[in-house]
Amino acid sequence: MSEDDAVEIDVEAADDGDADEPDESAEATESVSATDEEGAEPSGEPETAEADEETADDTEPTLDDGLAARVANHDEEVAADVAELEARVAELEEELAAAEDEIDDLTERLKRKQADFQNYKQRQKKKRQQIKERAAADFVEQIVDVRDNLIRALEQEEGTDIRPGVESTLEEFDRVLAEEDVEPIEPEAGEEVDPTRHQVMLRVESDQPEGTIAELYQPGYEMGDSIVREAQVTVSDGE
Repeated sequence: MSEDDAVEIDVEAADDGDADEPDESAEATESVSATDEEGAEPSGEPETAEADEETADDTEPTLDDGLAARVANHDEEVAADVAELEARVAELEEELAAAEDEIDDLTERLKRKQADFQNYKQRQKKKRQQIKERAAADFVEQIVDVRDNLIRALEQEEGTDIRPGVESTLEEFDRVLAEEDVEPIEPEAGEEVDPTRHQVMLRVESDQPEGTIAELYQPGYEMGDSIVREAQVTVSDGE
C-alpha cells in the first residue's frame, strides 16, 4: 500500500469518527428552541379573546339593574312586558300605601266619633236625670201645699163642717196633677175593657153587656203615654 492510500484511509476514518459523535451544537440549538416555545408569550389572538370576555362581563346586567334589564339581555320583547309589569306593580304599591293611610285615618276618626258618642250619651243620661230630679222637686213643691191644706182642715174644731175645705183641697190637687200632664182614668159603665188601662177585679151581675165594665172601683192615672196606675173595675157577666 502506498503512502497516499494510507493517508486517504486515515482521513475517511477520521470523518467516520466525527459522524458517530453527537452533534453538541445541534442539541444546543434544539434545547434553545424548546425553551423559547415554553416561555414564549401568548399570541395576539388569546389576548383579544380575553379582552372581549372582560368587555362582555362589564356589559352583563346585574341584580341591581332590575329584572327588565336582565331579561333585555336575552329577549327585548319580553323585557318590555316585564318593564310594564314592574311599573304597574310600583303603581299598585303606591295605591296600596295610600289606601292604608286612608284606612288608618278613617279608623282614627271612627274611634274619635265613638268616644264623642259615648260622651254624648253620658251627658244626655245625666241631663235626663237632672230634669227628672228637677221635675220631681217641682211636683213635690206643689204637693206640699195640698198637704198643708189637709192639715189645716183636720185642725178645725170638732163639729165644724170640713167638707168645703176638703173639696177645695181636692180641686187644688187636681190642678197640680193637670199641670204635670197627669189625667185620671175613669171609664164609664158599659165601656169595653182595655187591658192596658183597666184592671179587672171580678165579674159581677149587671145589666151591662157581657164583658163590659160594670162599675169603676178605683180610678187610675196616666201621664202622657205612660200608665201611672190602672183603673180598677168590675166586669159584667151578662146575667
